[in-house]
Amino acid sequence: MGKGIIEKIILLEASGEVRFPDDYLQHFHTHILCSRGRMNFVFNDRQYAAKTGEFIFWFADSHLTDVTFSRNFKANVLFVDKAFLDNNIPDQSWSIDALLHSRASPVLHLFDEKDKAKVLSNFLLLYHRSQESAHRFYNETLQLQMQLFLFDMWHIFANEYERRKRTGEIGSLYEQFMHLIHEHCMDEREVQFYASRLHITAKYLNYVCKQNTDVTASEWIQRYAKERIILLLKDKDLNIAEIADKMEFSSRSFFTRYVKKLLGVTPSEFRNRLA
Repeated sequence: MGKGIIEKIILLEASGEVRFPDDYLQHFHTHILCSRGRMNFVFNDRQYAAKTGEFIFWFADSHLTDVTFSRNFKANVLFVDKAFLDNNIPDQSWSIDALLHSRASPVLHLFDEKDKAKVLSNFLLLYHRSQESAHRFYNETLQLQMQLFLFDMWHIFANEYERRKRTGEIGSLYEQFMHLIHEHCMDEREVQFYASRLHITAKYLNYVCKQNTDVTASEWIQRYAKERIILLLKDKDLNIAEIADKMEFSSRSFFTRYVKKLLGVTPSEFRNRLA
């Protein structure tokens, strides 16, 4: 698929169904704001349904099948070029939270009408900015608009995440675990550390996580560590030994083995791919 400048951003008003661009899962992150009706899909081998007032986000390269729509389906759909969005993510910890939880649950219910309006407004602002190719500072303004879009989406995500806090013992333990992992994932990568802080067994902590998200505690720890490592490796001001030290690995070689396990490549190989 050959893409020119304005094809970094595609905005559709869908009725009845979404007409996806060719090979869209290879090239675009997909954002869908459902305003009427219902859509169903299988995301990472799990069945999901989204209805009026819900926001759907699919990462590029997601495993997605069986997408269907109700007859009265209506939505605004924003496709953002994968590389363009990824290259303009502000270096903020909320990006990791939003990224990981969106992969675990791609449907977000928007309770607040102001949030729905904000999402749609950001769709339009980003799209219109992408069309202003004659602007003297086109690249700079489009990049800034992309970052503003992300900050607003993270703000909405954070508010909804807080509203969805679970009740009862299991829910409370899960929320405490997520707070601890956000705070300590740079230097604590063992389930037992978090279980001890919560005064429960590692086995029970895994059960708590599975009950809430179908993702084990060890998987959450690895996901957070992976995203932090990627952010650090993208920072060219840090050498690999400094990153290993920041994450409190006992040696650079141990850090290299850990990164290869998570990313499939060594830290040096990962950086070479970025060059």
